[in-house]
Amino acid sequence: MTHFKEKVAIVTGGASGIGRALCEELGNRDAIVVVADINIKGAKQVASAIEDKGGKSFAIKVDVTKNNEMQILVEKTITQYGKLDFFFNNAGVTICGEVRDLKLSHWQKMIDVNLWGVINGTTIAYRVMIEQGFGHIVNIASLDGLMPMPMATPYTAAKHAVVGLSSTLRLEAADLGVKVSVACPGAVQTSVLDAAEYVGVQREGAIEEIYGATKMMDANTCAHAILRGVEKNKNVILDGAVHNGIFWWLYRLSPRLYNSIMKIGVSEIRKHRIVTS
Repeated sequence: MTHFKEKVAIVTGGASGIGRALCEELGNRDAIVVVADINIKGAKQVASAIEDKGGKSFAIKVDVTKNNEMQILVEKTITQYGKLDFFFNNAGVTICGEVRDLKLSHWQKMIDVNLWGVINGTTIAYRVMIEQGFGHIVNIASLDGLMPMPMATPYTAAKHAVVGLSSTLRLEAADLGVKVSVACPGAVQTSVLDAAEYVGVQREGAIEEIYGATKMMDANTCAHAILRGVEKNKNVILDGAVHNGIFWWLYRLSPRLYNSIMKIGVSEIRKHRIVTS
């Protein structure tokens, strides 16, 4: 519990979902929490809840796709607290649909938020942490960043890039006093899922096929698992769900078997495809 005590932590996408759960748990562990989100009303609610419990927190509106806004976020944090111990790049969006039904605008949105948002936060925080000589960058990717996930190709591509970015930077940063981890949670019940865009496929049918056979983890449990991994300075942090660990091992040990299972999933989801003229 002392690992985060009086440490300054920025969490993007902190107004809801995993981000909110991370903010709340960091507050419970006596961290100073900067709740950053494009939804400033939600961010303020999270910050107020932390302060009502005796914690220290403030909210700031930020669009992670805009480098200048991310720069201001970090500068304000440093000005107010004099340091930056943790930076959680958590903000993200998702989309479900076949590549043949997607527009370039769908790809652009996924890459802008899920990859460029992480690049912006990482590079800005990294420079500050090198100068300090300490700090820990935690990028929230996805289980989809570790293995192929059809019907979510742009999302999967962006999350694979986040895993590669994080694991590679970890090697560069080690001798500079900066730690880097990447969290890869599986299916988590959050508002991100509710806000997901479904293209060329019926929403309810797709959700049932993708998540129906799997009990989704709640955001608080996921946040606990991520912070445990951060405390241990793990390179790749899973969410602790046994079935997610099995899928990852299966993909590494027998890609052919994993791909066969995924092909079945594709066939099932295609039953709910919306054919437009």
